[in-house]
Amino acid sequence: MKKFIVLIIVSILAFSGCEKDDICIEATTPNLIIRFYNNDIPAEIKAVTSLTVWADGKENQYASQTLDSIVIPLDLANNNTLYRLSTATLEDQINFTYTRKDVFVSRSCGYKTIFENLQIESNTTNWVKNISINNSTIDNETAAHITIFH
Repeated sequence: MKKFIVLIIVSILAFSGCEKDDICIEATTPNLIIRFYNNDIPAEIKAVTSLTVWADGKENQYASQTLDSIVIPLDLANNNTLYRLSTATLEDQINFTYTRKDVFVSRSCGYKTIFENLQIESNTTNWVKNISINNSTIDNETAAHITIFH
């Protein structure tokens, strides 16, 4: 009987030291969302045909696609990211600058980066006519952060 009680006590102590499994269900570092609109009719969404998007030294995010919005990552190691957006014949460059803020999410998710003070340091205007910043803080992916008129 004593062995049985000792076994129960040891089992209780062993299982009380276990931690629950952590699964990350929260959002991690958000991407930049860009929406394309008609420059002549600013309220009208206008898809870009044959759109190719890439950052210097990185693979294409999008290649020859017809899209009215894109979701692209920002550089986690620097305070700026230069993206090139091209249509079939024209290419524009947009240099995004921002400050990075690492925020602890949870033990299972770790940290995520929030991008604050988003600005467009420079851009060309070959096919992009105008750019508007809708939200200068990128902390979620619920709405467009940037509007490009073409």
